[in-house]
Amino acid sequence: MSAPATTRSGTADRDEALDLLRVLHREGRLAAEFGVVPALLDRIAHGPAAPADLARVGRLLARVGPDEIHAHHPAAVPLTVTVSGHGTLDALTGPLTAQLARHGIPLRAIHGDHDSWRRDLQDTAGPLYAKDTDLSLVVLDDRIVFDELPLPWRVSDVAEAVAAKLRLIGRLAETYVGEGSGTLVLNTLPLHPGHARQLVDHRSRTELSVLWREFNIGLLRLALVHPRVHVVDLEPLVAETGPVRDSRLAVYTKEHLGAELLGRYAREVAHLARVVRGRTKKVLVVDLDNTLWDGVLGDDGPDGIAVSGTYRGEAFGAFQKVVKQLGSQGVLLAVCSKNDQEPVEQVLAGHPDMVLRPDDFVRITANWRPKDGNLRDLADRLNLGADSFVFADDSPFECGLVAAGLPEVAVVRLDEEPALHIDRLLADGWFDTPELTEADRGRAGQYRADAGRRELLDGAATMEEYLRALDVRVTVAPVTEPDIARISQITLRTNQFNLTTRRLQPADVRDLLASPHHLVLSVRSRDRFGDNGVVGAVFAERTTEGPLRIDNVLLSCRVFARGIEQAALGALLAHARDSGAPAVLAAYRPTSKNHKVRDLYPSLGFDTVAETPDGALDFRHSLAELPPLPGHVTLDATFR
Repeated sequence: MSAPATTRSGTADRDEALDLLRVLHREGRLAAEFGVVPALLDRIAHGPAAPADLARVGRLLARVGPDEIHAHHPAAVPLTVTVSGHGTLDALTGPLTAQLARHGIPLRAIHGDHDSWRRDLQDTAGPLYAKDTDLSLVVLDDRIVFDELPLPWRVSDVAEAVAAKLRLIGRLAETYVGEGSGTLVLNTLPLHPGHARQLVDHRSRTELSVLWREFNIGLLRLALVHPRVHVVDLEPLVAETGPVRDSRLAVYTKEHLGAELLGRYAREVAHLARVVRGRTKKVLVVDLDNTLWDGVLGDDGPDGIAVSGTYRGEAFGAFQKVVKQLGSQGVLLAVCSKNDQEPVEQVLAGHPDMVLRPDDFVRITANWRPKDGNLRDLADRLNLGADSFVFADDSPFECGLVAAGLPEVAVVRLDEEPALHIDRLLADGWFDTPELTEADRGRAGQYRADAGRRELLDGAATMEEYLRALDVRVTVAPVTEPDIARISQITLRTNQFNLTTRRLQPADVRDLLASPHHLVLSVRSRDRFGDNGVVGAVFAERTTEGPLRIDNVLLSCRVFARGIEQAALGALLAHARDSGAPAVLAAYRPTSKNHKVRDLYPSLGFDTVAETPDGALDFRHSLAELPPLPGHVTLDATFR
């Protein structure tokens, strides 16, 4: 079954998607047809009824075993999430299951007992610390402080209580980072207005507000100190949803965080899960007419479109500013529009009110071909998978066409009301990443430099002539502190040239660097068109007098087929031989994305020593004969 394309919008589209999901549930086909579930959920994920709709569908999905889904869809690897907290959290299961399913991730949830968060964090042999736990959610609320105050209480009592609680949470976070293997997810604690209103003088209310904000700042700082601690800030979510809780349910059922707020929280957790799974998007492709500007260029002409000066024009101008802001942080921007190329380029370059200019985009495509085909061409040109794309358009038809033709593309259906464009684009955190690097900020320029490389390639008679003219220079060296964030990012975001697909947070990279038995190498490249920066990583392990084992090799898709991987691995093999290793072992673990590198090790002289039915391969290199260095590459390799 495939999700039908739709040109409908609003209630009819939502109702159709809900009906299809109910049919799959009634017929027991949710696991078998899980591949279409994300697209159906996306059609009900917006609008005033979205929280309730997603919660209901999520409860249906929660009845399906994650392993059953994985059996039908091997790429849908379940995410193991432990849930612990202070209050009742039953309302979290449905939204969390649905939000993860929107991104193609089945949920395996392990729930703690009521008000067991402290005990769960102290139990280093418990589920939160299990090796297969991906996320450990510890959902806290303001009652962890106010339930422990004397009666009557003063602001000074609250100050003592929050200081003690912050110290406790800090110690427990340190324990988790030291003993756990997943990511600990905490949250800030919204202050319910009922507490401040119990104080009759304005000064005390102000003091309470100040110290509570300082408490939440202290919680947020834990994420800056510990890379494997993530803190969801609930204050912005409260601003979106309204009341923190329903007072009746807080009293009768101990639901101290309301269902709508937990639904927003679930959405944030799903964004984090996508980052952990290496599914951060890289490219934002935008339409033009009624997306970047008000009006239709072909009908209204350059003087008839608006980016400022009118109420609607101001909304489009604000949207362009947000797109430019994303582009400044490493998101590649591109245009895909039903227009003629020359007028589009003229308007982007010359319109006095335009925020985005041609240099902001890695590619501008304006023609009358189907947009799904244009996106395929763009993916090929950038050497990226279409699953790294986000496509934003105001046309229900174009959105439906792309969603049906390229289901791996995230489609942002912009509202007819331009004032909502920004909210729609930012709602799902498509481009979230643990930490921004300098390589991110320069990424667009590097891709634009690829135009020069493509021109050189087109003018070369042979690939060998092109590579010689390119003047590729490769540096292999141990990773240092400034590169840790970039190396982690490579493991999280690289899917095609990734031999074992092991994802590493910055703290994991630091742990490997601290181990005397591990090699963590960065691979840098430059050529006649400029410095590409850190483009790859090699992870290896060596025991005393034993073989050197390559744990993983990764390379950015921007620099495929330039001999960089052969040079880096050749240098590692030479180092292994020179340091007395009897052999080098390596492995390939197949995914839906990395089949292109299946034969990398055999091409370098490795022998296949084991193969499993699912395609996993183990290799061994005897070091008797090393592969030659590519003649067009200049290599500088150090291992100390």
